[in-house]
Amino acid sequence: MTAPQPEIDPSRLEGRLAGLAGIDRVRATSGPEPVYLVGGVVRDLLLGLEEIANLDLVVEGNAAALAERLGAEPTLHERFGTATVTLGETLVDIASARRESYSRPGALPEVEPASLADDLARRDFTVNAMALPLENPARLIDPHGGLADLEARLLRLLHPRSFCDDPTRALRAARYAARLGLSLEPGTAALLAQADLGTVSAERVEAELRRQASEDDPAPGFGLIGEWGLIDIDADAVGLIAELSRLLAAEPWSDAADRREAILAVAQGRLQGPRALVAADPQRPSDAVEAAHGHSGEELAVARALGAAWLDRYLAEWRDVRLEIGGEDLLAAGVERGPAIGRGLAAALRAKLDGEISGRADELRVARDAS
Repeated sequence: MTAPQPEIDPSRLEGRLAGLAGIDRVRATSGPEPVYLVGGVVRDLLLGLEEIANLDLVVEGNAAALAERLGAEPTLHERFGTATVTLGETLVDIASARRESYSRPGALPEVEPASLADDLARRDFTVNAMALPLENPARLIDPHGGLADLEARLLRLLHPRSFCDDPTRALRAARYAARLGLSLEPGTAALLAQADLGTVSAERVEAELRRQASEDDPAPGFGLIGEWGLIDIDADAVGLIAELSRLLAAEPWSDAADRREAILAVAQGRLQGPRALVAADPQRPSDAVEAAHGHSGEELAVARALGAAWLDRYLAEWRDVRLEIGGEDLLAAGVERGPAIGRGLAAALRAKLDGEISGRADELRVARDAS
């Protein structure tokens, strides 16, 4: 597992913070309540990571009021005291400082207003429980030793019952560990066995898997999910995810399939069609088009990742071949309306794909003869 290992330099936080898109607007409109940058964005600033697309804020006050002052139409989530605003291309998540309690393992939390200290204490891992006050970014707030764990490349739970309260945190642990090159702190590794994903909805589990599938390099995280026994993902699937991720990053495949959905389907073992495509051995372009017909872009991409090299030419050369004639041309030529029209057009397309004809006149001739 490889991941960036940048030098951690807290003294450079102010400069890094100033470079975040949207932060000047937040600072200018924050109002009298203390506002803090929190969680993963603080972690990534400490690591000096370049790509930080979203801002996570906590306000010791009313999140909705801050969202409205930012001047964009906010999306409010009253149950959790949160709001989301889009500033240009930057997504800003704002939360009122809160504490959480769980009625049962896997349940969604009940929330109530609280202090920043309570808000940080409710979080999942120490590296995600740090805050920067916007008025003084040099004052890193780190009550749980997140900076020390980040420097030691450790992922440590904040609470012994954390995986019980929200088992999806175990899936998040795999994502953070793989992306950031972190190892589970021994106590956290022991507690991972308490994560029972059966106590949460399938929708919440799938949402976490989609986030993993969206990673720049999704395979290592899926490997950890399988290695830790969270979900049954074997080594072959992990290898296929790595190859699929590489394939969909380059032409001609980069626009051929939804990358996230294809990777998720492999992780969940949902695609069967690609096996038939891998076994296929089309001898002519028309055979290739017929074999690929009806398969989704995701199935085609997975089949190519499994070794169906003929799909490169199908995608680049044959998939978009079209006839110059249509059904109305055959009707005008005296072909009876009905199945004969489709039969004739299919014959003409096969001949065109295989290089046997060229031009409108040839297409019409072949189509009439086959009708």
